[in-house]
Amino acid sequence: MQETIPILHQRIRACTRCVIAGYLPVAGPVVSGHRDNQVMLIGQAPGLVEEARRVPFQGRSGKLLMRWLARAGYPDESTARRHVYMTAITKCFPGKSAGSSGDRRPSRAEVELCRPWLDQELALLRPAVIVLVGGLAHERFLPGRPLSELVGRVFSSSGKPVSLRTRSRPVLVPLPHPSGASRWLNDPSNRVLVDRALDNLRLLVRAYLPKS
Repeated sequence: MQETIPILHQRIRACTRCVIAGYLPVAGPVVSGHRDNQVMLIGQAPGLVEEARRVPFQGRSGKLLMRWLARAGYPDESTARRHVYMTAITKCFPGKSAGSSGDRRPSRAEVELCRPWLDQELALLRPAVIVLVGGLAHERFLPGRPLSELVGRVFSSSGKPVSLRTRSRPVLVPLPHPSGASRWLNDPSNRVLVDRALDNLRLLVRAYLPKS
């Protein structure tokens, strides 16, 4: 049977690799998108709300992300969710951090277990624009660079900075994680970088926005 996005989603949602390996007590993979999406957004991992609803970016972080996507040209949340393929480095909620109210960061081993799913998503979709949200996504595609050197810039798939006029596809647009726990966004100079990143994203995705 030829692989398609709906079939791949069925396989992802049935995955229990991390449960079998002993990393999670139960699996709850989250993924959302359509075959015609030319913009892919890759986050770190679903949160507790996302696990319950099986829809990405549903909690407080999701509300800020949707405001960012509105500034990038998507007029409302339903339009953004229809036209942006939303996935993550790891597909299941990793649980809370020990001694903290924050979510646990998936281990390298968990990332590697989940990596084939993202590889297949990328191969099937072949997106023109990839939005990287948070540290794990940055490490996968643009490793070894501080956030201040990533946000506000555009990169080729090989990791080289490129201009907005580049014809190279896909292009990578890094964003910080929209978490309320992130102190990085408290710095006004960093918020300027986010503004620049969203301006860049608006220019890059305008060809893929729904026509009114």
